[in-house]
Amino acid sequence: MEASQARYRFGALSSIAAEAIGEPGKRTFKLTLNAGAATAIVWLEKEQLSQLGTRLQEIISTLSDEERSQSGDAPEPEWNDRITNLDFKAAKLALGYDSGSGNFLLLAHNMEEEDDRTATISCWISLTQGGELGEEALRVCAAGRPQCPLCSRPIDPDGHMCPRANGHAPLQD
Repeated sequence: MEASQARYRFGALSSIAAEAIGEPGKRTFKLTLNAGAATAIVWLEKEQLSQLGTRLQEIISTLSDEERSQSGDAPEPEWNDRITNLDFKAAKLALGYDSGSGNFLLLAHNMEEEDDRTATISCWISLTQGGELGEEALRVCAAGRPQCPLCSRPIDPDGHMCPRANGHAPLQD
């Protein structure tokens, strides 16, 4: 996994945020990436955001206290090219950890691009940003509809016909 394989190399991010827009059950999810004069909005499926948050937390939890304190500068500086604004739906994400710098490399592939070997964007996320993003992503995903205790499917505001109850017992949250 290499940052040099991306069309837009944002380098070190100044900020990254996860957000859900809309009502539970009809939400869309996005990451907003900022680096210098560049901004990218990457639209995701809920599962993609959840997996990203989970993986960030898993990687951080395996690091020793010494490794966590040695987080340094990203291998690439922040974007210093022209003003760039990207907005696309991610087909896939790839996440790696560079132990030498203590930073995460995130690659996002545009769903509308034909070449799936070249990422649309690459960016470096600091260990601190990664920890915050992991928590934020999982919090955003969990803020949706509650899950049914019997079948684990989401319960809509108007109830839920649970297949485990043979569809006869509407459950309310």
